[in-house]
Amino acid sequence: MTKAAKDIDKRERIVKRVAAELRDGFYVNLGIGMPTLVANHVPRGINVVLQSEKETITEMPGTSYFSSADSFAMIRGGHIDLSVLGAMEVDEEGSLANWMIPGKMVKGMGGAMDLVASARRVVVAMEHSTREGQPKILKKCTLPLTGSRVVDTIVTEMAYIVVTPAGLVLEEIAPGLTFDDVQHATEARLIAGPNLKTMAQ
Repeated sequence: MTKAAKDIDKRERIVKRVAAELRDGFYVNLGIGMPTLVANHVPRGINVVLQSEKETITEMPGTSYFSSADSFAMIRGGHIDLSVLGAMEVDEEGSLANWMIPGKMVKGMGGAMDLVASARRVVVAMEHSTREGQPKILKKCTLPLTGSRVVDTIVTEMAYIVVTPAGLVLEEIAPGLTFDDVQHATEARLIAGPNLKTMAQ
């Protein structure tokens, strides 16, 4: 399998697992990049309203287009049930860094800060490690924070992890992996959930 095919396979596993978090009637914000792929995997029988920006879409009855001002009013007004965001780093307290690397040119953090402050639940969808193989789930974020203690759940190609007051609880592991495999790829300490199971294919 080529590297490109492996990368697609990783992303598909992540977004399919995130899609399983959707519930009927939810208003869901999909961040740029990988999170937008969640729209391709909404479970049958589930009716959700997806909010996103700068994407080509297939229009359905009820589709609407609105300004950034209206978008932020929706977000800041607490109307988002679930926000799905990418990340560069997440730490064991659920703090999130996803908007800049010092010294690199950026346009700004966009709406991420508002989303993590206002959404009822924040799910991070990201690859478990950097391209260089370094952990992205850390004891403490090293990059500038988007939000402190804002992440509820982390979904990677290796695992489904819930942020709790006691720490990061590993609830699901990708097929073929062990707890030790996931811990080895994670700087933060993981806690094995009481019902630890294999992620659905």
